[in-house]
Amino acid sequence: MSALPHVDSDRLAELLPWPTVIGALERALTSPLADSEITSRVSVPLAHGELLLMPAATGESLGVKIVGVAHNPGPDLPRIQALYVLLDGATLTPVAVLDGTALTTLRTAGQSALVVRQMARPEAHKLVVFGAGPQARAHIEALRTVRPIDSVLVVGRRQAPVELLCAQLKSIGVDVRPGTPGDVATADIVVCATNSPTPVFDGHDLAADTCVVAVGSHTPDARELDDTVITRASRIVVEHRKTALREAGDIVQAIANGVLHQGRLTDLSDLGARTPGISVFKSVGMGWQDLAVAQAAWQAELRTLA
Repeated sequence: MSALPHVDSDRLAELLPWPTVIGALERALTSPLADSEITSRVSVPLAHGELLLMPAATGESLGVKIVGVAHNPGPDLPRIQALYVLLDGATLTPVAVLDGTALTTLRTAGQSALVVRQMARPEAHKLVVFGAGPQARAHIEALRTVRPIDSVLVVGRRQAPVELLCAQLKSIGVDVRPGTPGDVATADIVVCATNSPTPVFDGHDLAADTCVVAVGSHTPDARELDDTVITRASRIVVEHRKTALREAGDIVQAIANGVLHQGRLTDLSDLGARTPGISVFKSVGMGWQDLAVAQAAWQAELRTLA
């Protein structure tokens, strides 16, 4: 086998502007790919972390994301590292390797933007983001393509990363400043993109028509939203009900505490039009999302090579 082409993080950013990412996910959502059982995550516990395998397949292609989640990474290493292998659907021949970490960042924020486009008020312009890492930055950028965001408050446990992110984003022409958990009271949209195992704000503080997106956890023992958020929500959207009931701590723990019945959950494929009140999107990430965006990137790369 000859050496496989490698699409690194910088090239992915060039190939995948936000409208392309959102469009790829929207098309996949209406296809059989989003309901395929092969999109289930495989988790392998290890002595020093966790290995995740996230496969998905269509008639045209298939792929698998290989993710390493380290308990205690070195000082110069990210906690999560990943590669994505894209294969031909007919011959099962590997065709390319993509930067899986960058792919995850793009597809997660793109999926959130697609949901916010449907669930948030059209005039929503005040955003509060919990977290100061790559997902926080990507969400700020992606959400600005679907709503007129002109005010962003960034909340984090450590001030230095928050200030660094604010400084980096000054160039996009948006008022980006450090914030506090209580700022959710004036937010139109709240994004939680942290690795916190416990809720990051008090649900009583939310305004009555806020759109809340939680993407930071994918295990049943971790949650970013408290029971009050879940209780107050008029709508709770998950990518796939079966997966959420297995992996989403925000959902699993609320059910265990008796404040949520699974019948209140709406699958992403049934999103539909916006409804009044607090809306929640809880994401754990799905293999079909990775494949949809990886396909879009590789097709774009092939067009540049033609």
